[in-house]
Amino acid sequence: MATRPEAIEPQQERVGWTIEDSADLYRITSWGEPYFFINDAGHVAVRALDAASTTMDIVAIVNELRRRGIKFPILIRFQDVLRAQVKRINEAFREAIAESGYENRYLGVYPIKVNQLHEVVDELLDAGRPYGMGLECGSKAELLATLPHVDNDTLLVCNGVKDRTMLTLMINGQRLGQNVVPVIEKYSEFTDLKNLAQAAGFKPQLGVRVRLLSRGSGRWSESSGADSKFGLTSTELMRLVDELEKNDLRDKLVLLHCHIGSQIADIQAVKRATKEVTQIYAALIRRGMKLKYLDVGGGLGVNYDKGHYEEDAGINYSLQEYANAVVFTVKEVCDANEVPMPILVTESGRALTAHHSVLIVPVIGAQSKDDSSVELVVPKDYEDSVQALGRILDYLPTIQSPGELLEAYHDAKERLDEVGTLFTLGYLPLEQRALAEALYWRVLNRILKAAQQDQELANSPEIADLEASLTDQYLCNFSVFQSMLDHWAIGQPFPIMPIDRLAEEPRRRGVLVDLTCDSDGKVRHYVSSRDNRYLPLHKLDPQQPYYLGFFLMGAYEDIVGDAHNLFGRVAEAHVYADAEEPGNFWIEKIIPGTAVQDMLAQVQYFPNDLHRRMSELVRAKIQSGVVRPTQGMEILDYYMATFSANTYCDSRNMEREEHRV
Repeated sequence: MATRPEAIEPQQERVGWTIEDSADLYRITSWGEPYFFINDAGHVAVRALDAASTTMDIVAIVNELRRRGIKFPILIRFQDVLRAQVKRINEAFREAIAESGYENRYLGVYPIKVNQLHEVVDELLDAGRPYGMGLECGSKAELLATLPHVDNDTLLVCNGVKDRTMLTLMINGQRLGQNVVPVIEKYSEFTDLKNLAQAAGFKPQLGVRVRLLSRGSGRWSESSGADSKFGLTSTELMRLVDELEKNDLRDKLVLLHCHIGSQIADIQAVKRATKEVTQIYAALIRRGMKLKYLDVGGGLGVNYDKGHYEEDAGINYSLQEYANAVVFTVKEVCDANEVPMPILVTESGRALTAHHSVLIVPVIGAQSKDDSSVELVVPKDYEDSVQALGRILDYLPTIQSPGELLEAYHDAKERLDEVGTLFTLGYLPLEQRALAEALYWRVLNRILKAAQQDQELANSPEIADLEASLTDQYLCNFSVFQSMLDHWAIGQPFPIMPIDRLAEEPRRRGVLVDLTCDSDGKVRHYVSSRDNRYLPLHKLDPQQPYYLGFFLMGAYEDIVGDAHNLFGRVAEAHVYADAEEPGNFWIEKIIPGTAVQDMLAQVQYFPNDLHRRMSELVRAKIQSGVVRPTQGMEILDYYMATFSANTYCDSRNMEREEHRV
């Protein structure tokens, strides 16, 4: 078995292929700007926006993690990207406010449901401190996590369904002087809040979410508009306002909220919703309400695959255009109604966190349906269907027209069907079936290469099916269900590409499959300038490790993954840019992946009990003579030692090669 070097060596540039070609192929400019790019070594690199010259080579980071003995797959968190996104969003709103003459300020809040990890929340709050950044929570656990992080003027917006325990916690926070705003989602919450406040002898501030007639755009548009899951109707809103007026509590309604969905694809949907909610705000101000904040919710989108895979995989606006749409629209409506302009609030979680996480996945092996280096010879005594496949293969070089190519394709399929029938009926030896299959895939491979030279034929349905059938399977050391649950559940595309060899043309077509034992455990569509059903990849080299980067993984994927196959969370590395350090980076923290025993404990399997059961089993086998005592104890010791191991495969202990089917 070939040994692997400890580092990924730069590859020689293939003549005729450039890193610009790879950048176009994997559409890195579309989804990666302003952070990710391909450097001169043909590696994916990351820009730290504090200085144009500070870049980090992801391959160098991977090599350093390998040197430290870290097990892969691993999630690399680029903390500088988190900080940069906080700055970019806030500065975009500041620019829009300055340009428009808006007479108030912007206040971003981070909805922690997008990624509740403590390190992520702390980093965002620290970066957002100069801008007064706040938080948003939507459950009891999130409320408990966020309350200690807000003080004085730091805004905590409390969305979601609230029981009396949660409302009491929010009232207590206000009594401590915290700027906690319970947002009324349904009228019964207002009734509960009023009763709890009266019992405590306290008059709490509150907000209210309204259902808009305007709808969002993209995948989540169905959850917006009049059929929205949360929010008061205009009738319920007026009832609440009447109650506040009756009890002289106009000054306690401080926040008006709306939300038209996540990943809004169309900027016009943002403008329509913002205009509608601002009209409601203006009407409430004229009614005497003392609203302070106007919260237009989340929805600022991220380009996963702009304009290629599907409509809601990308957005049709820039960050600055989004900020301008919100600021200018609110100002226009407020000016027209002659009401003061509110503090603007947005809940942009996906846009803040998506870019900062990159999942690095080793490729363990590849399965290909044809090995052109193997000579195929058909013995004369083989069945005629096998002989016919050999004749088709010999005939291919003489074909001159697209029609003849398609005819050869159809003939090959027919002959393979005959082979299958003969074998099933017991008339064909296994050796002949094996040769027939090898001939069939060789024929298809050569037909595809010839067809790709003809533009009209290359775009035909037959060749599309042929291309799909000849795609290789690349076995990757990860779980779709744990690390890409949104891809499995809702078809969310994520950019995936090799992290090196990008000065070399990727000549293989690959479908990525994971370690799980489910047929759904694979990536079904890809971000590239070619067919999105496969990913262009390089032929595996047994002398070199091959790693893929899964990008834009920082929003939701850390949180929504389940315990499928008990794989658990992958290891993490927290990386900062520093121009004074070797490679322009330093690794602040490494968090090991989930151990086998920890995952087992989640489903009520405990090491002590399992040890007892396994010991009894081994003892019984020793007593019955199945194994010798020494062998039995070695087996038991190895079993117990595995409890502390990582749940994923140890790629260093696996020979990576390409298998031909």
